[in-house]
Amino acid sequence: MATVTKRGNSYLIRASVGYTVDGKQVRPSMTWKPEPGITERQIQKELDRQMVLFEESCHGAVRGDGHIKFQRFSDEWMKEYGEAALGVLTQASYRRVLKRANAFFGHLYVDSITPRQIQAFINELREPGGNLHSPEQGLSPRSLRGYLSVLSSLFQYAVKMEMIERNPCRIVTMPPTEGGGKGKKCYTLEEAQAFLDALQEAPLKWQTFFALALFGGYRREELLGFEFEEHTVTVRRASVYSVGNGMITVPTKTAKSSRTLKLPARIFNLAHRLQMEQIENHLKYGDQWHECGRLFTKHDGSPMAASVPYSWLQDFCKKKNLPFYGIHQFRHLNASLMIYNGEDVRTVSSMLGHSRTSTTLDFTPTLLKPRRQEQAKLLRRNCP
Repeated sequence: MATVTKRGNSYLIRASVGYTVDGKQVRPSMTWKPEPGITERQIQKELDRQMVLFEESCHGAVRGDGHIKFQRFSDEWMKEYGEAALGVLTQASYRRVLKRANAFFGHLYVDSITPRQIQAFINELREPGGNLHSPEQGLSPRSLRGYLSVLSSLFQYAVKMEMIERNPCRIVTMPPTEGGGKGKKCYTLEEAQAFLDALQEAPLKWQTFFALALFGGYRREELLGFEFEEHTVTVRRASVYSVGNGMITVPTKTAKSSRTLKLPARIFNLAHRLQMEQIENHLKYGDQWHECGRLFTKHDGSPMAASVPYSWLQDFCKKKNLPFYGIHQFRHLNASLMIYNGEDVRTVSSMLGHSRTSTTLDFTPTLLKPRRQEQAKLLRRNCP
């Protein structure tokens, strides 16, 4: 809202059009002087009109600081917002998205970028070549939504700072998610039992890792930063890969991700056996042992790369003729097992470390049926 201050026989009009990227308030001003001989009422009416016109012109032209190249603004946004509010992995993910966005419209001004240009960027990523890991393919609908989410956050920040009026991402059309949103793909009870049977032939490290993944519902990065005591597991940290720094220890994904769970004794027997195996390796390697305080490590005790469990599971499933749905599917399966064994959603949400119960409900696939509760209970009893 514009403000006015009388100065002698003229008026100083100021408008507020937001803040610069440095956080400084932008308040352009103008001076208006009434024509001689008009009445006070006429002065007030014209002054009101001048205030409205000036404010509109300011929001149209001075809005001001949106006239900044996208690439420069994206760098400033990451410094002002990303580095303070996002975790290490999320920052790295955002920077990958912005690198590709900069190649597409980094030379354009933020206040000139239109929904059609963003739509063109998304459409290009859908085409062959859009997926950098598989150049013959485009990005999946899920990945495209991730790209749009990052861009939308950036433009929404510009709106909040009153640099632009609207977020151009809001009307971009996205492709439907694979499977029509019918739930996450994970093992059926029969497939899970077949996996556990086959897992008994695997090395102790992988028996332990995937028993904990299935029956504890832990994230991969939580397992790689694993700590345990007698029959309880406390999740306080995660182990992730950072470009330039290798494997590093970071806080858990959310505050509620820090949690303590009690698990069956047979699972902890596996963990204790693995710990003894690790001690033997320590003695074997002597001075060349790299102590990192983790249970799941390389043979010399150094941190295990996040990609190793994924690659091992992929090869294992191929050899055993089992379906491969990735590691995160065990977390989905764990949620289903708990819910269909009678646990309430709030308890399940707490055990999984979710911030909201709605996440747990979206998380749970529809592959398990209530009439199969007894099978689910049997599966829980048959862990390695």
